[in-house]
Amino acid sequence: MDRSRTVGVPAAPTVCVIGAGLSGLATAHALSVRGIGFVCLEKAPDVGGIWRQPGAGERGPAYMSLHLNSAKQLTGYSDFPMPEELPLYPGHSDVAAYLRSFAEWAGLLPHLELRTEVTSVRQGDDGAWTVVSRDARGEVTERRFERVVVASGHNTEAVLPDPLPRGSESFAGRILHSMDYRDGADFAGQHVVVVGMGASGVDIAADLSRHAARTMLSVRRGLHVVPKQLFGMSVDLIADAPWWSEMSFPEQRSFVEQALLVARGRLSDYGLPEPDHPVFSSAVTISDEILSRIRHGGVIPKPAVASLDGGRVSFADGTEAEADAIVYCTGFRMAFPFLPAGLPAGRRQGVVELYRRVVAPDRPGLYFVGLIRPVGSITRLVEAQARWVARIVDGDVTLPPADVMREEIGTYLKGIEERYGRTEGASIQVDVGPYLRELRELQDA
Repeated sequence: MDRSRTVGVPAAPTVCVIGAGLSGLATAHALSVRGIGFVCLEKAPDVGGIWRQPGAGERGPAYMSLHLNSAKQLTGYSDFPMPEELPLYPGHSDVAAYLRSFAEWAGLLPHLELRTEVTSVRQGDDGAWTVVSRDARGEVTERRFERVVVASGHNTEAVLPDPLPRGSESFAGRILHSMDYRDGADFAGQHVVVVGMGASGVDIAADLSRHAARTMLSVRRGLHVVPKQLFGMSVDLIADAPWWSEMSFPEQRSFVEQALLVARGRLSDYGLPEPDHPVFSSAVTISDEILSRIRHGGVIPKPAVASLDGGRVSFADGTEAEADAIVYCTGFRMAFPFLPAGLPAGRRQGVVELYRRVVAPDRPGLYFVGLIRPVGSITRLVEAQARWVARIVDGDVTLPPADVMREEIGTYLKGIEERYGRTEGASIQVDVGPYLRELRELQDA
């Protein structure tokens, strides 16, 4: 494959892109292709976002065993596929290296300012945006831009249970969040409780089970566990197939539920709680390992943690166990402390209100790329979002009035609530096929 690329003279920056992970780089590339001047600010020492292994003193979710859950064919950028020699589900270091090579290939490095944290983004009466940033030396810079694109992701602030279980303050072992977890070898010979059954919870439990003396997985609520492959195909490649898109939503749900029964049976057979909701009405957990590790005795399912006492943990079913450490894989809170209050949330706390999941209707010139949670690979979606934003900036697209945008947002959120309920974070859920078609229609309009 020919990866050559001609890079022109950078134009004066009129756009500020915040974040140099997968979404920020996609945005930077889309702007660069159109010759739009921009600067990309990233607080980390390198590009890569959540895939970059944090250095000493840094926090970050890229634990050593982290791998893609989506196939590399759909995770790589359309103009710059992942190398053929990589496995179908590359590890975090391979993904980070790939993102770095993309930034080099696309000629984005001259536009990047690493180790630069954005501390404030404010819009003036003239509509321009003032961005205040601080570099590694502590020097503060204030700049004005016509547009701002927030692409810093939503795995921002680590969330711990509130309140923590009774006795946590006197627990004799170590309590940490998944953001602080690095390697199962750090817990060799220990008794560890992992709390949470999301993606990081099952990954970390499986990793620990190869090193710890005993690994317990504490699960409060049942979630649908979906293997990475069904019928020999990656699940996101299935979701990309034409025959899948031709199904109605009820047909898709029925197909997956039947396939899961064939592939893994009932979750209660593994000692896990059955989900209290149909598939696709809440986030699913993608894992090839966790059920196998449970069946092999490496991971022991447990209910919710009730209390802690010294070096012991009591569970909701009355059982107790010794524990040297508790790893809370209880997710993240979306936070954008550099933005004006209320953005991108609207009237309800935790509910994101963006036109087409991208545009802040009452803040002209402010856009979000990657603030979505698809069932499947996110790359094609952020590329489509980025290209649409670039067209808006370039003047090829005229956005509707704010009231029309708010009406679209209301319709979308009503559908989300009917499907997912009023759950935290549901407002950023999207279905890959329909949303990709929507974005492509917007680009063609």
